[in-house]
Amino acid sequence: MEGAADPVVTRWIRRTLASDPPRAKSLIVTVWGDALAPHGGELWLNALIRLMAPFGVNDRLVRTSVFRLVRDGWLQARAHGRRSRYRLTSAGLASFERAYRRIYSAPVPAWNGSWDVVIVPADEDAGRRNALRDELRWAGFGAFAHSVYARPTFADVDVTSAIAKRNAMLVHATDLASAQANGLASRVGPAFDLPGIASVYRRYLARFGGMLDAFRVHAERANAEQAFVVRTLLIHAYRRVSLRDPRLPAELLPLDWPGAAAHALARNFYRLTQAQAERFLGRVFAAENDVLPLAAPEFAERFGGLDSASTIVAPRVRPVKAGS
Repeated sequence: MEGAADPVVTRWIRRTLASDPPRAKSLIVTVWGDALAPHGGELWLNALIRLMAPFGVNDRLVRTSVFRLVRDGWLQARAHGRRSRYRLTSAGLASFERAYRRIYSAPVPAWNGSWDVVIVPADEDAGRRNALRDELRWAGFGAFAHSVYARPTFADVDVTSAIAKRNAMLVHATDLASAQANGLASRVGPAFDLPGIASVYRRYLARFGGMLDAFRVHAERANAEQAFVVRTLLIHAYRRVSLRDPRLPAELLPLDWPGAAAHALARNFYRLTQAQAERFLGRVFAAENDVLPLAAPEFAERFGGLDSASTIVAPRVRPVKAGS
């Protein structure tokens, strides 16, 4: 039986939702990626309506948002009489996995000083050029000059197919020791909009930092629904800034870069809320006569490892070699 809501946590949730009301469709994307995708990414529409109710999102907004996610190729529906069941498409699952791998992953590895540089031909069609620019930004490239994009070489998003489709050139480069003042490393600030990203990180820290200390005191009194709402709002806000972050190595960042502090805050807050949040998710599934599937093994690895005692995951299955 669900316990009473903690009044301190309730007030914080109300203030947070009122100060920056999330768009229903965007919030559903967060819920699907953070909470549902690890459990197979499939549920009844009524279960999603139950999950969104604590955020003040009514059933009409949920239905409209889901319709748009289906139209945009993220979700697909299956009718069972008068009920509808939704799941991620293969393309939607791939996009979620790519995004959330970045959100929950550890800081970037050591850097050897080399760069991936993309040069776009001057005669490239404007529409194709803009599409490539957007793909490159997602993959961690900054704009260093007109039609010239670069990123530290260790980035894990492969862009070779996108570059080949648009006849661009990909080369590896390093800054000359004799020209450090004019090298790529000297221009990372404007190329990646580091001041703008730092400003959003600091707002995130101000918004959630104070509540982390309070929640440590009130976590045992908060009920499962509150834990789910807090965890979702935390990741919703962190997702919006972390996916803009090019995740540059420490050598290229300002000394007061707030990204590491924001990651630590998200990690610590997530670990406080995840066990209760998972219990709420299970109860919502049960209310629709459904069973919440075990989480994928990768779920327990989020933010460097969750509490194994309260995180039940499916066993990792090793592929069977042909002929064995």
